Amino acid sequence: MSVPQWVEPLLSTTFFTACSTHRDAARSECNMYCLDCSGGDAICFYCHSSRHKDHQVLQIRRSSYHDVVRASEIQKVLDISGVQTYVINSARVIFLNERPQPKSGNRIAHACEVCRRSLLDPFRFCSLGCKIAGMKGNGDDPRSFTREAKNDEKTTGKIREGKSSRRVSMREREELHESSRRDKNPPKSLPLVPSSARRRKGIPHRAPFGS
Repeated sequence: MSVPQWVEPLLSTTFFTACSTHRDAARSECNMYCLDCSGGDAICFYCHSSRHKDHQVLQIRRSSYHDVVRASEIQKVLDISGVQTYVINSARVIFLNERPQPKSGNRIAHACEVCRRSLLDPFRFCSLGCKIAGMKGNGDDPRSFTREAKNDEKTTGKIREGKSSRRVSMREREELHESSRRDKNPPKSLPLVPSSARRRKGIPHRAPFGS
């Protein structure tokens, strides 16, 4: 299967290191990737402003020490259908690569087809890297990986507008399936006790005897 030439170099690039050219500058962290250049290197804010100003550039972000990219940015140049999305800091993102997860004895409703990581919703893959590996193994149509495919948004559009927009906390990012299970079984509220049941009986007073 053929994919855009920049995809696999993107997945193997190390981000969030100091730029060798602008190491002493305030914004020297390499958290961007140029899609038009063949170098395959992460670039910083100053590299983008000078040498890559008119190029297509993706900004990489981090969640729990893992690289993510905003879905709204990458879906302009790549079909991300089938990849689980998460809402973190009010933005919908996808993970670039597979993430390790501890083994759990709990039953998993949805799992990545490649690494078997548990998913919140019925998507096929947990990350962009797993989608590449899965499509290569299945021999899927390469055109389904590009934005030129006509039906690239139809298959998961309803899911993205629904469950996949669920917000997650810092702890839930590593145990998302556990959070989903807890949401389905909220604790029952205690029954209200009538106020009359809490009222103490007073001591009865008898009328005085007549003379």
